[in-house]
Amino acid sequence: MELAAARCLWTVLIVVAMAVFPAARGLWLDLPSSGTKCVSEELHNNVVVMADYYAFIGEDYDANNTVIPSISVKVTSPYGNDLHHQEKVSHGQFAFTTSESGNYLACFTADGDQHSGKKVTVGIDWKTGVATKDWDSIAKKEKIEVN
Repeated sequence: MELAAARCLWTVLIVVAMAVFPAARGLWLDLPSSGTKCVSEELHNNVVVMADYYAFIGEDYDANNTVIPSISVKVTSPYGNDLHHQEKVSHGQFAFTTSESGNYLACFTADGDQHSGKKVTVGIDWKTGVATKDWDSIAKKEKIEVN
């Protein structure tokens, strides 16, 4: 009986946490052929941030696409500290815990003129706080069924 109550409590806690803290954001940015596009988020101190990004040509991501664009990525803190900086990559990820409150900035630039005038798009999966937890893994450890 206690085990069933514990499972029910964990399930309720996970559902409530996911509803109350909807901090996962997925977005696509169309990059100009020259110039940079940035996204930002106002964050408090001591918040976990994780993101994956990938560049592609056209309207939809296609893993079989033969033309893979390269981009440059720079993530900075409110005081201008570099948290992530990569050049000439097609995909990547970053993770950090905020050390100051304020506006965190992620900037993306299409590299060179290698794309023959085609639109370069960057897909970003940005997660903060409770959304960075792997809830399926936690549920498996606690032997809770997640549907």
